[in-house]
Amino acid sequence: MSSPAHSTPQSARLSDRTVIRISGADRVRFLQGLVTADIAALGPNDAAWGACLTPQGRWQADFFVLAHPEDDCLLLDCAATQAETLRTQLLRFRLRADVTIDLTGLSVHALWGAATETLAGETLLENALSYRDPRLENAGWRLIDAPPATKANATEQDYALHRLALGLPDGTQDCETGRTLAAEANMDLLNGIAWSKGCYMGQEITARMHYRALVKRRLVPVAATTPLPAPGTPIEQNGVEVGTLRSSQDHLGLAMLKTGLPAAPLLCAGHTLTPRPPAWLAEALQPPVSSNSTPD
Repeated sequence: MSSPAHSTPQSARLSDRTVIRISGADRVRFLQGLVTADIAALGPNDAAWGACLTPQGRWQADFFVLAHPEDDCLLLDCAATQAETLRTQLLRFRLRADVTIDLTGLSVHALWGAATETLAGETLLENALSYRDPRLENAGWRLIDAPPATKANATEQDYALHRLALGLPDGTQDCETGRTLAAEANMDLLNGIAWSKGCYMGQEITARMHYRALVKRRLVPVAATTPLPAPGTPIEQNGVEVGTLRSSQDHLGLAMLKTGLPAAPLLCAGHTLTPRPPAWLAEALQPPVSSNSTPD
């Protein structure tokens, strides 16, 4: 499933995003041991998508990490509703590390569609930073701290349709705190987990799920002919509940569905859902090799 084609790049300010700044000599080592992404591998202006997990491998928060090209700091593009909680959580692990963690209030824009590289370059004005969304090649760009003169030509709802068409999760809408596993949010398929970086919080469970192919459910793009119901609405197949609807916009959405479902209609509050798994997801939806010792 692909997002609608546009002849010009699309730009939208994401009012639900903000930026945390992590500075200090130990910033890389500090974050490296806490998140799923490989922070040590980031060069100047490189970005990664990662998450903080519980010791049991459950989602707590996800974010983009940008290595500032000039300043000695890391910038976390995160959900505004989670920023203070995330900062407090990170501070708990600071101990004696040379690390400072600040809320910046910087703005975030999303750029996508045709010739986004050109738009990102033109918009890279004083104090603005642009980076590619590291999840998929056609996901677009992100812009941090755009100048006031930067004009958005699209809405947050337009960006939601773009995101949902590609199957990209929005953590606060699509994941459940303390319940969703990283692989269930497809972080293992969207460059959100570094398998060779070493230990981090929740690494043991995350690796076990991956190498033993134990994932029982995943986020899957779905479509309907009418606007979809509220998040959390149960999804049934042949009268049996097989998942729940997560975020949606108009007729597109993401659903947390059991893997290995047969080709039969899915019903959600009277709506018929059509799964639209992209190529990068299709193989992972096949039945698990084993269900032994799989977390619920």
